[in-house]
Amino acid sequence: MTELLIVYHSKTGGSRQMAEAAADAARDEAPVTLKTAVEAGPDDLLRADGYLFCAPENLAAIAGIMKDFFDRCYYPVLGRIAGRPYAQMVCAGSDGENAARQTARIAQGWRLKEVQEPLIVCTHAQTPEQILAPKTIPDADLDRCRELGMALAAGLSMGAF
Repeated sequence: MTELLIVYHSKTGGSRQMAEAAADAARDEAPVTLKTAVEAGPDDLLRADGYLFCAPENLAAIAGIMKDFFDRCYYPVLGRIAGRPYAQMVCAGSDGENAARQTARIAQGWRLKEVQEPLIVCTHAQTPEQILAPKTIPDADLDRCRELGMALAAGLSMGAF
């Protein structure tokens, strides 16, 4: 049976809400492992058949803890997960494009297959107070996360990727 691994990092709760919404919907289609970037490692990547990466944008880049996950895992799985499908979600204060490009570049190095355009949720947090405040992701955006999780898991289950 196929397994979807969802790896996320969240400091203010936005990315966590997005990852949990995707995981909840994906579980209707396939087994799902949901782990924080701190908890996840190379063995998780090797065991899974597909991936959903979810991280906040910090200073126009992927969050450092998510980058640490990629740093710790990159070489141990290089050449061993090529061709597996992935998608990504970014919780951004402004545009999230650079964070999405960074994750896509890492996935390209692993030779993963992007099966969905990056889903970027913009919170429009611009002041230090807004940026550091706990986030509440709107239902419409969480629905988009659910759709992505369900579609990715369904594609894995059907062998479409």
